[in-house]
Amino acid sequence: MNRMRELVDKLNKWAHEYYVLDNPSVPDSEYDKYYDELKKLEEESGEVLPDSPTRRVGGEPLKAFSRHEHIARLYSLDKAVTKDELSAFFTRVKKVVPSHEFTVEYKFDGLTMCLTYEGGNFVRATTRGNGTVGEDVTAQCLTIKSFPLTVSYKGTLEVKGEAVIRLSVLEEYNKTAAEPLKNARNAAAGAIRNLDPAVTAKRRPEIYFYDINYMEDGAPATQAECFKWLKKEGFKVFPYVRLCKSEEEVEAAIDEIEVGRRNIDVLTDGAVIKLNDVAVREILGSTDKFPRWAIAYKFEAEESVTTVRQVRWQVGRTGKLTPLAELEPVDLAGVTVRRATLNNYGDILRKGVKTGSKVLIRRSNEVIPEILGTVEHTEGSIDIKKPEVCPFCGAEIAEVGANIFCPNRLCRPRVVAKLAHFASKDAMDIEGFSEKTAEQLYDETGLINASQLYKLTKEQLLSLEGFKDKKAGNLLSAIEKSRTVPLDRFIYALGIEGVGKVAAADLAKSFKDMQSLRAADSQSLVALDNIGEVTADAIVGWFEDNENLAELNRLLSYITPQTKKVVTGGVLAGQFVVLTGTLPTYKRSAAQKIIEDNGGVCQSSVTSKTTLVLAGEEAGSKLEKAKKLGIKIIGEDEFKTMLGLQ
Repeated sequence: MNRMRELVDKLNKWAHEYYVLDNPSVPDSEYDKYYDELKKLEEESGEVLPDSPTRRVGGEPLKAFSRHEHIARLYSLDKAVTKDELSAFFTRVKKVVPSHEFTVEYKFDGLTMCLTYEGGNFVRATTRGNGTVGEDVTAQCLTIKSFPLTVSYKGTLEVKGEAVIRLSVLEEYNKTAAEPLKNARNAAAGAIRNLDPAVTAKRRPEIYFYDINYMEDGAPATQAECFKWLKKEGFKVFPYVRLCKSEEEVEAAIDEIEVGRRNIDVLTDGAVIKLNDVAVREILGSTDKFPRWAIAYKFEAEESVTTVRQVRWQVGRTGKLTPLAELEPVDLAGVTVRRATLNNYGDILRKGVKTGSKVLIRRSNEVIPEILGTVEHTEGSIDIKKPEVCPFCGAEIAEVGANIFCPNRLCRPRVVAKLAHFASKDAMDIEGFSEKTAEQLYDETGLINASQLYKLTKEQLLSLEGFKDKKAGNLLSAIEKSRTVPLDRFIYALGIEGVGKVAAADLAKSFKDMQSLRAADSQSLVALDNIGEVTADAIVGWFEDNENLAELNRLLSYITPQTKKVVTGGVLAGQFVVLTGTLPTYKRSAAQKIIEDNGGVCQSSVTSKTTLVLAGEEAGSKLEKAKKLGIKIIGEDEFKTMLGLQ
């Protein structure tokens, strides 16, 4: 038995070096020699130690997968695909937890796994399944060598990881495969969820571990400590994880991952951002589907490398100067790209961007690309200097935090950007009004404010180059049509710093009209879901500015912002309704509209004001809370009967 223990420890050490650390210390022949000796001793004695490497040989094919319920639910992650959506996540977190740290790690595109240990021994592996119940794939998992069969912790333990197949392994497999596998994600899922463990072994999947799903006691207090614990116990952990103390550091880590993922041998489609403190996560809790303390930032696939020719500075509608890189032309997503943006001068320094350097660019959502990071400097690379005056009007710049501003409200590009934003599709939707038109009106007619659009004449437009009778008439008709506009789009059109489409909708829903919004203080603004302290201060400051107020009054003399019609009567008048779970026939948005059309008020969560819960399949914590509070709960059939729909 002592010799068996010695051999098992030796072989596991070498396997850990090879499969987890990617740094073998002995040749395969040495490993095979001791493995054969161990196998012979086990056959002679009839005993196999719990962590013996011989346990990792795949057994007979299974007839079917058995189901297994996880001790703790395995949540999927909510996703952000734009920086605005990521910013909204930070805002929601800060409302509950003003001071916080985040970890940022790679998001691998494979199959989520949950491994269970009892008494220090590996006992089971399951897929995530629906988060509550998964498929038992222990036999398949035993062919994988990137996790330990024993751990030092003796209580019940669940650890989470992502089963992947390396891109190089997939390429090698496809060279001789009768049916080549299309991509690494499907290959990994197919390998684990194959009833024949021999197929799993042949495809050579491995698991990267990133979290402790359940631990009876003594669990790590932070995500950073969790990574250290997993690594110490012998689990394969991807070496990249960043601890970030600010949103800027998180965004920098995301950019770092997006550049770095081009050089790793694993399929990855994003970054995962998590609150570091586990106790703080409990305060935020979870929705029916996602934890509120984590989010996955998904990358767009359209990326390329090119060279920076020069960097010049643009002035936006708020006066903010933004660096714009002129690039060696490169084809990206079917378009020839010649320019890309950076956030500010600090972004230039953080990403190491210089003229003459090679950079990675990304194009998403049909907008101008952004620079993600520097790939390579050249002998001709030159540092980029920060401007001291506005490059357009010569005004001395002002620095506010990480950004620099032109204070001149009449600076040409600032006025043009303000007018173009006002007329844009998501704002006043003045069809036919472009940035070029704004430039022409500024230069030829002296137009500097959006309110002046409503006094334009056909003669003024016909005096502009490129304007004929039909084009002028169409633009005037579009301006006339914009006199009636939804309140949220009008608020967005004002161009208040930090107020995007989501925040504008939140403001319109909460304050109903411009007079109430104008009277709002920072405290009442911050209470809204998508308004943070910085944006709240920007809103209050905008309404305290006399020039802004004068322009607002002029606009309201031409425009009638429309608020959403509130139904005062109806079957559901006075009812505060929460929707939870999946309804058999109605989409959530359709059910919400029916409720509001019948006088009800939809709530996002169960509170003391809630009077009714409409519950569908897989209803979670909201349903449980409603039961505890004794709130009336109905299903779709009763809902339809109540409204006379059946």
